[in-house]
Amino acid sequence: MKMKTTAAALAASLGVALLGALPATASAAKDYLVTAARPNLVFVMDAKERKVVKTHTIPNTSLGNSPLTLVPSRDGKVAYVIHNRWETVSGIDLDSGKEVFRAELSGGDIRGKSPFPMDLSPDGKELAVYVNPTQLLPGEYKVMDPYIAIYRTDAGTDAEPVRRLKVPRRVSTLAWSPKGDTLYAFSWDMLKLDPQTGAVKGQHPWRTWKNGDQGEPDTLAVWPQWEQTNVFATPYYVTHANKKPGDPSALRAGIWSLDLETDKVHFKEFENAGVVLFSTVVNPVRRDETYTVYTQLTKVNTKTGKMDRVDLDHTYYNVNVSSDGKELYIGGTQGDIAVYDSATLKRLGNIRTPGGGDQVLTSLRIFQR
Repeated sequence: MKMKTTAAALAASLGVALLGALPATASAAKDYLVTAARPNLVFVMDAKERKVVKTHTIPNTSLGNSPLTLVPSRDGKVAYVIHNRWETVSGIDLDSGKEVFRAELSGGDIRGKSPFPMDLSPDGKELAVYVNPTQLLPGEYKVMDPYIAIYRTDAGTDAEPVRRLKVPRRVSTLAWSPKGDTLYAFSWDMLKLDPQTGAVKGQHPWRTWKNGDQGEPDTLAVWPQWEQTNVFATPYYVTHANKKPGDPSALRAGIWSLDLETDKVHFKEFENAGVVLFSTVVNPVRRDETYTVYTQLTKVNTKTGKMDRVDLDHTYYNVNVSSDGKELYIGGTQGDIAVYDSATLKRLGNIRTPGGGDQVLTSLRIFQR
């Protein structure tokens, strides 16, 4: 069922000319945002022009929920999105809107769900999807072991995994290293997997983190936005056992980051935990500068701990940054994307999605053309 409003149709028709006319030279490359919205829409936006240039409909999906994780190919031609109550992954051609890839995670008496974790290999040939399967028996639900399904992206609209990798429960993020030789799986710890065999090559501690008087850190790392820097970053909260009960400094907030290229970890506490922090992005130009978002937009220097913060007009779940590091784009929850100056945190404008479709938990990603 197509659900395009007049505004959506206009944006789509304009986008044919706008995207199709772009030259392929690097000097002419510009930033485009891509996100999805309830119930079945994918939007492509010109970041500088502050407008939607393409609106596409995800076919054959449940209309009762919102799309989830979205991963664009590096050339910006295809966006892969989890939808259909987390049971289907589709690849949508961002020029034509055609579905060019589809993988069903459920079948027969098996119901498979993918709660967020998905990433594309650097060469664009393989897609990794974390799957939680449950067998639906006549008198019970049998919980099965989770796995990472690896698909060929050229498998078409009836894709089946070419291999399955064993993996622990509680995975919230999958992130491929730029070299393609490591698939990071953020579970109880950040695991380093061989993407061919699933063998654990190493890990960065979270549950097993031993750092002085600190307890086990806690985080909500479900929004992918490292395409500008190859740096995974997330807010975290951690307790300090040597503080007296009721001491505000007993619970602290910080930023934890992993350079996916060098495998180096960095973390920095910067305030007492009095503010909710959701997703984080790193500035590609000033790489000590990070931004987090929820009801407020926060800028943190992870070298010095210096912080700046502004209130927002409503809650936003995810934040991304322009290729030149000058602008921030914050989305999620409602039908708009706000634009802020990364240096001053001054609001510069916003982009309304046609029809006002709520983005809810989906990703906000950037590609260049």
